[in-house]
Amino acid sequence: MYKVFIDGSEGTTGLRIFERFEKRDDIELIKISSELRKDPDERRRMFEKADIAFLCLPDVAAIESAELAKDADVKLIDTSTAHRTADGWAYGFPELSPEHRNAIINGSRIAVPGCHASGFQAIVYPLIKSGIIAEDYPLAATSITGYSGGGKKMIAEYEGEDRNDELSSPRLYGLTQEHKHLKEMKHVCSLKNPPMFLPYVADYYSGMLVTIPLVRDFMKTKLSVEKLREFYKEYYDGNKMLRVSEAEGGFMGSNNMTGIDTMEIFVQGNDERITVSARFDNLGKGASGAAIQCMNLMLGADESKTLQI
Repeated sequence: MYKVFIDGSEGTTGLRIFERFEKRDDIELIKISSELRKDPDERRRMFEKADIAFLCLPDVAAIESAELAKDADVKLIDTSTAHRTADGWAYGFPELSPEHRNAIINGSRIAVPGCHASGFQAIVYPLIKSGIIAEDYPLAATSITGYSGGGKKMIAEYEGEDRNDELSSPRLYGLTQEHKHLKEMKHVCSLKNPPMFLPYVADYYSGMLVTIPLVRDFMKTKLSVEKLREFYKEYYDGNKMLRVSEAEGGFMGSNNMTGIDTMEIFVQGNDERITVSARFDNLGKGASGAAIQCMNLMLGADESKTLQI
């Protein structure tokens, strides 16, 4: 029986992780009393008791928690932005490469990828690693997400009775091209420049669709739609939490994976102008599902245990 502490179980990700443990018979949750959840001494004691701790906190608080846990024999899984490019922290996306998977299995400090970044990395990392596009390729990404990604405040805003009519339409944000996920997008994929990034939030609860356009003439290895689809199938072969699907006709929804913890990759367009899309649940593979997957790997369990595939 493994002892697990969730530091920050009041937020959306923490609550989803907590709910998933209700079906586990190999986990004992260590709970902190509500009046002491911000007390550093009590949190330090929780880390000392736990085998694994999830940090479901804002960045500053996550850094503080990692410091509180530095002398404890506990494995940390951080769902914040704080440690995604930090030395000593493994990036929690095992499908990217055998090296990423092994770093999670053997690691004690894991940074769970950002939701938008997860779709971006799934598409771009293999292209860079395999030399299909150059590190200075002028990448752009469009991503649409459900409003749950904005946390409790945004959820309340969208679900309020007297909400603004503007919320009924998709809304572009990150207008200054300084979105917090850009740093990890650039770092993990070894890009020379961050991509142009256009994130939208829309009037549905959860689900995400990240799309990246590729111009064949600008690619180092000029592949057709079919050849590029075959490339992704081969690259991700054997990964149960990520699959490459056939093209969809007409329209492509962004909430089809709500409640599912896997990711789909689609290659579409034509042989001159190709689009590659990643579709998943921003609360699943984009957050709590990815965190649980990392924990399963660290414990030597089936990586999909208690996840929806």
